[in-house]
Amino acid sequence: MSDHDAAPGSARPATPPAGLAAPGAPAAVPRRQVVSWAMWDWATQPFNTVIVTFVFTALYLTSDAFLAPEVAALPADDPAHERALAGLTSGLGLWITIGGLLVALLAPVLGRRADVEGRRKAWVGGATIVMVASMAALFAVRADPVWFVLGAALVSLGSVASEIAGVNYNAMLVQVSTRATVGKVSGLGWGLGYLGGIVALVVVVVATTFDWWGMPTDDGLAYRVIAVGCAVWAVAFAWPLFRYVPEAPAAADRPRVGFFRGYVVLVRDVVALYRHERPTFWFLLASAVYRDGLSAVFTFGAVIAAVSFRFGDDAVVFFGIAANLLAGVSTILAGRLDDRFGPRAVIIGSLSGLVACGLLVVVLHPLGPVVFWVAGLALTCFVGPAQAASRSLLARVAPAGRESEIFGLYATTGRAVSFLAPSMWTLLIALTGATIWGTLGIVAVILVGLVLMLRVTVGRREPAEADGAGPRP
Repeated sequence: MSDHDAAPGSARPATPPAGLAAPGAPAAVPRRQVVSWAMWDWATQPFNTVIVTFVFTALYLTSDAFLAPEVAALPADDPAHERALAGLTSGLGLWITIGGLLVALLAPVLGRRADVEGRRKAWVGGATIVMVASMAALFAVRADPVWFVLGAALVSLGSVASEIAGVNYNAMLVQVSTRATVGKVSGLGWGLGYLGGIVALVVVVVATTFDWWGMPTDDGLAYRVIAVGCAVWAVAFAWPLFRYVPEAPAAADRPRVGFFRGYVVLVRDVVALYRHERPTFWFLLASAVYRDGLSAVFTFGAVIAAVSFRFGDDAVVFFGIAANLLAGVSTILAGRLDDRFGPRAVIIGSLSGLVACGLLVVVLHPLGPVVFWVAGLALTCFVGPAQAASRSLLARVAPAGRESEIFGLYATTGRAVSFLAPSMWTLLIALTGATIWGTLGIVAVILVGLVLMLRVTVGRREPAEADGAGPRP
């Protein structure tokens, strides 16, 4: 593949605001840079798909392996057994909440430093290394209740590293897209991520089918090896970004300040954003709420399948494969709708679908696993498009040279309310003693985000962009 091959559809963009309209920006981006950037999503998705969602936490960390032996021996429908499993799921939610608070504190200041110093790619690399190390360290989490805290803490640390890397990775979107292709490129990254998750899950299925080729699987060894495999996967596929995507230039017109002084500057910048870029400010607040719900869907989705709908190990993994396939395809297709109708329309449509499907999962729960196979899979078709369109919308409106900082605020506003979905999940489970009601807490958070998003004006379809007419006078 040649560096001179342009990304599809990127030949004649309209002049955009912010980073996508930087003076001298090329009319097309080399295809190799686009694909190399998107491959980071493919490389790191197994952390979310295999570790956080469908395998390590759902089938191992929140399973009988981490219950006291006398409780684990009780029947699955025994109230004491159900409460004990609920304690594991709520404990995992607590550790994820703690990680979210760390992201909220660090993301915008670190993002500003990356912008000023021109080191976005370096921050992506450093945080990716921490995420890889966290996955590899999960090999130490043996099947015993005393290791639960270590497992949950490592998952939380990996999530923090993933978020910090994602802040700067998202900011790099403006370097590999134009106004006419930002939705498509953003959707490509998210879509490749989901498809990468499928391949990783298929590898798990194959290994399980062949009984791990004679490898002993007691003491959670199979799951621990899976975690190490995800770490190796990330290293194997993330490197093209660091080889082929250029580093962003330093912001020579912005002062370099110390870490703690960075918070003072951050407050001043947020005030300026409110005064001069108020639509962007309100989008950050609205998206904070619904993105917390989106994150919870994939964080706790497989837990719901395994605990509430009694999916066996194989069923959870096959569900994960189907969910990622649908999410990947729908996200890539939605990227084209983003460029055609605007990211706001994609976000609102996706959130509406999520609320409807989530309510069906709760209301029809007594009908059994078929409900989650239908409504749960339908729900996954809306998560990726909402995430990709949110990234696209912010890339379109972020001030030039401040993309990492703005995406840092994007992460922080999300993490500032990151207690919402996990705490609603934890509270409803604690009150009812049943994991299924945690689903209703997630749906409520997404619904509030949808209502707030209806008041946001940025991200609508723009005539100059839609008809390819180029810059308007």
